[in-house]
Amino acid sequence: MRRVAALVAATLLLGGCSGGTTSAPPAASPTPSGSSSVVPQPTPSDPGPAYSAWELGVHVLPRTPDGYGEIRPTPKPLRHRLFPTRDLLPPPADGGFHAHVGPVSDAIRERMGETWSPACPVRLADLAYVTVTFRGFDGAAHTGELVLAASEADDVVSVFRALFAAGYPIEEMRLPTTADLEAEPTGDGNDTAALVCRAARGQTSWSAHAYGLAIDVNPFLNPYHKGGVVLPERASAYLDRTRIQPGIIHAGDLIVREFARIGWSWGGSWNSLKDYQHFSATGR
Repeated sequence: MRRVAALVAATLLLGGCSGGTTSAPPAASPTPSGSSSVVPQPTPSDPGPAYSAWELGVHVLPRTPDGYGEIRPTPKPLRHRLFPTRDLLPPPADGGFHAHVGPVSDAIRERMGETWSPACPVRLADLAYVTVTFRGFDGAAHTGELVLAASEADDVVSVFRALFAAGYPIEEMRLPTTADLEAEPTGDGNDTAALVCRAARGQTSWSAHAYGLAIDVNPFLNPYHKGGVVLPERASAYLDRTRIQPGIIHAGDLIVREFARIGWSWGGSWNSLKDYQHFSATGR
């Protein structure tokens, strides 16, 4: 549990975005529905890619006075990061795009743990539990999950539909939980996630994530950077935005255009800091 919980603790949960346990969800969780074109899967004879030789979530960093992990150079195995996706929800049997938007059930609320409470600025009734198909770096179709503002859910689904059709890769997409909040910093997380009820970094006002109005996409490949702070803490190699490997976000890319289409802005275009992973409906 500790291994996976540490993967997102220093980005979405403690990170710069003005802005879990990994057990599978209960059987009562909704099954995605609706589909698009079927994408061919690798054949059994395909040896697949050579994955990064780094054990995720176990190399704990010393904490700095501000509570983050100590910034470290990117380890060689992560300088061209490539990991398969571990399925927590059943992947689509036909390899096509599927999505489901529904209320936050009691079972999902329990899994969310302390990432939401009645003290948060958004009511549980105003949030939606969303599942979407995404393409992993392993080339396979997987089912991801997000908790979002219900008013934005259908538009966000349309973005991920376009990303899937274009083959845009995402490493993982799972709900943050209390275990993530409590995990020791390892600086190597890459979870694409949305709602976490917390203040914006260095501020007392709520983050857009606290309203379900922000999503961080592939945060290790698209780190937060301000001054000497880099989050995730081992992602410094990805501050070089001339890199063009899959999953790295650049101005004008499809993902930036798609979020702009639904009225969301990109933290990579900010001037006072750069938050390359961050998309929000609020502009912060």
